Amino acid sequence: MALMSRKPRLTEPLIRENGELRPATWEEALTKVAAGFAAVKENKGGEGFAIFSCSKSTNEMNYAAQKFGRAVLGTNNIDSCNRT
Repeated sequence: MALMSRKPRLTEPLIRENGELRPATWEEALTKVAAGFAAVKENKGGEGFAIFSCSKSTNEMNYAAQKFGRAVLGTNNIDSCNRT
């Protein structure tokens, strides 16, 4: 059985600028993500977000996801595949 060739895994965050990806620090990447979340929240409020969690996650993980969605993102758009 031949080994499958795989692309190397990412070892650092990448930020898209002018259509190109460039390496960034974790602090820079997380700051950019936080700014993007803040912009969505300012423009669309909680309706700009949705949370979908997995039934294979623990109850604690699902609880944390819905708590993050409600308390931090301000959304009631929370669903999971638990009922299937």
